[in-house]
Amino acid sequence: MKWVVGIAVSLAMLALAAKVAQVSGEIARQSTMDEAQPADIILVLGAAEYRGKPSPVLRARLDHALLLYKKGLAPRILTTGGAGGDPVYTEGGVGRTYLVSQGVPSEAIIVEPEGESTVYSTAAAAEIMRRMELKSCIVVSDGYHIYRVKKLLESRGLTVYGSPRSLDSPNDWRERWLYVRQAIGYLLWRVGVPV
Repeated sequence: MKWVVGIAVSLAMLALAAKVAQVSGEIARQSTMDEAQPADIILVLGAAEYRGKPSPVLRARLDHALLLYKKGLAPRILTTGGAGGDPVYTEGGVGRTYLVSQGVPSEAIIVEPEGESTVYSTAAAAEIMRRMELKSCIVVSDGYHIYRVKKLLESRGLTVYGSPRSLDSPNDWRERWLYVRQAIGYLLWRVGVPV
């Protein structure tokens, strides 16, 4: 009887590994696609900030959103991200300050300052969009992040276009690990575990 359980567990593990590999492949494909087109708003996913200054990753995301905004693809930008342990600043607030310093009118920027994870930031952003009667967005983040964010927002009835920020020096092994990590996060979300 133990061997039957062992075979069943082995088959389940193989099936799970195959699903993670399949979703990782979808994430890899999405990570290089720039779908930017006219939308109601540009949604910038948060990343680390350092005492009120955007980290290099956050700055690259904000610069990419700024480029899309200047092209006239959306009239508003929504920055997301909570405090992440900082008692004074939030990622969303730092994003707003940076964009204003780059010439974006403050009234064109909406801030979601509470999100502690991708799941919570996207849920809050979707609620903000619902209240403002906005139906479509361009998501700006790192390529590996776009697939999962799109799925989270699409599950709330939004039309979502991905537009990954450019990478200065792509690292194939690191990127592959991030695809797997996002695939696991996505599959956990699909079964009700918000990570």
